This record gives sequence, structure tokens and C-alpha cells, in this order.
Amino acid sequence: MLSTTHVEAVIASVQSKSAAARSRLAASWRRSMLSHGLDPSHMAPQACLPGQDIAERRDALGRVMDIAAPKLDRLFELVGSSGCGVVLTDCDGVVVDHRFSDADQTVFEGWGLGLGAVWSEATEGTNGIGTCITEERAVTIHRNEHFMARNTAMSCIDAPIFGSDGQLIAALDVSSARADQTQAINGMIAEMVSQIARTVEADNFRATYAQARIVVADHVDASSSMLLAVDADDVVVGATRGARKAYGLEAQGALSPRAASDLFGRGDGPVGFEKAERAAVVRALVRANNNVSVAARDLAVSRATLYRRMKRLGLSE
Repeated sequence: MLSTTHVEAVIASVQSKSAAARSRLAASWRRSMLSHGLDPSHMAPQACLPGQDIAERRDALGRVMDIAAPKLDRLFELVGSSGCGVVLTDCDGVVVDHRFSDADQTVFEGWGLGLGAVWSEATEGTNGIGTCITEERAVTIHRNEHFMARNTAMSCIDAPIFGSDGQLIAALDVSSARADQTQAINGMIAEMVSQIARTVEADNFRATYAQARIVVADHVDASSSMLLAVDADDVVVGATRGARKAYGLEAQGALSPRAASDLFGRGDGPVGFEKAERAAVVRALVRANNNVSVAARDLAVSRATLYRRMKRLGLSE
């Protein structure tokens, strides 16, 4: 009876022209039925890839798998005792890692959350993993918000993970089939999931630009890591997805060269070679603890020459 009622609700929403039918959930249901040709009453089990394909997908994620592993452990410590499972998928919604309790593993795998299971929106319709990947945002799909009637016993809470080039590379999921799991509980879990996803993203970015200076962007956006990588020449060479959006940079791929000081809106004062010279002199003085003689030696100029340059640049001893 529940399945029949759910299927009827999905079909009615897809066919409706009301304001409710234009919600994000209704849009996902429409994609599931009209774009992907799925049937909400379909009862066959989820598609599952063979072991070789799983291994190749794990290899493709590379360092991200190692970075994510201890964080999956930590998240499972927080939510596992309440009957939740933790799942990591690649950008296609294929499960590449998970954490289940021994008592719950058979149950979760029976729901289609085992390694190699495919949870893209194109195969499963509206669901936490697939819709998170499709819309590239954190989502919670609670019970009968799922497209497939056979998935409506679950609550799925997901956050995307973006690579250092701004492209979505993975999704982090917490799933539960507890009948008493409320929207309020989902909200608390969602915050943990998003925080862990941002940490994975940030740690991967730092590892990618290990030789660069990492700058935390001064924009406030709790939904994304906000980091930029700046090289020794003060050029921005990398930025996380959130920082790219905040500063109007390329959404994905390589960045066009930009001076960090220009990007951060701190271009007042000297420009060009004078600006570079002033920065070099200031750095030398700071390193020498304002000892002009030591700074002059480090700059390979005489003490008198350094004094003249300091005067011209408006720097006092």
C-alpha cells in the first residue's frame, strides 16, 4: 500500500504544474522519470560493478582515498551507534568505501550500499548520493522523498567533495533506515557530513599544492572550503571550488595567472617594479630583525645603498 501510494505521489508531482511541483525535489523526480526514463515502482536490485571496476575507481581517486579513510572512521564513530552507515562514492555515484557495524552490514548491503553499487540519479532516480552529485550540493533525501518506492525506508544525507581543480570527485553519504529518524536528527548529521567533506577537500588541496603558500579566503561560506594556493612569485596557482566561486575565478581546471595582491583587493600604494622592490626590502628587514647591515648583506647591496632605497620607498629604519 505504501509503495503504491508513493508511486502515485511521484507521478502526480511530475505531471503537476503547481508551485510545489517546481521545487528542487520535484525537479529531481522529473529528471528521474522524464530524462532518465525510470519507473518509481521498479523493484529490481541496484546495479553493482565487479571487483576490477571498483579497484580501478579507487585507484582513480588516488590520494583522496587515503585522506578520506580516517575521516570516514571518525564519522562512523559519531553516527554508527545510532544505526547509520557511512559511504564514500566516486563522481559517478559508485560506492568505493564504506563503514557499517558488523550487525548492520548485511542489512545495508541488502539495501544496495555494498562496494560497487551504483547510486547515480540516472540509475536510481532521486536519492542522496545521486542527487548530491547531479546538483553538486549537499542534500538530504528523507524516506519518501526518494524516487524509487523500494528506497523509501531510508534517509540519505550527502555532501559533495570537489577536487583541487574545482571538479566534483566524490560524495560522502550517511544512510539510515531507522523509522524514528527525524528531520531534526538528519539536520545534525548533515552538518557533520558537510564538515567532514570540507575537511577531505581541504586536505587534498593542501597536498596538491604542498610547495605553495595556502591562504584562507576571507569570504565566509560554511558550505565549502575556501583556500587558495599562492606561489613564491605571489601568483595564485590554485583555488578550491568555494574560493573560485567567491573570487569569480574559473569554475574548473587551470587558473589564469593572477597576482594574489590584486585578487585580494590590496593593490594600493606602489605598483610594478617599485612594489616588488619594496616587498623585497621589507622581507629582508623583517628577516634581519630590522638590522640594516644584515639586510643589506642579504640583498647584496651596500648599507648606504639600502638606506637610499628605504628613503625612496618611504621606509624608516
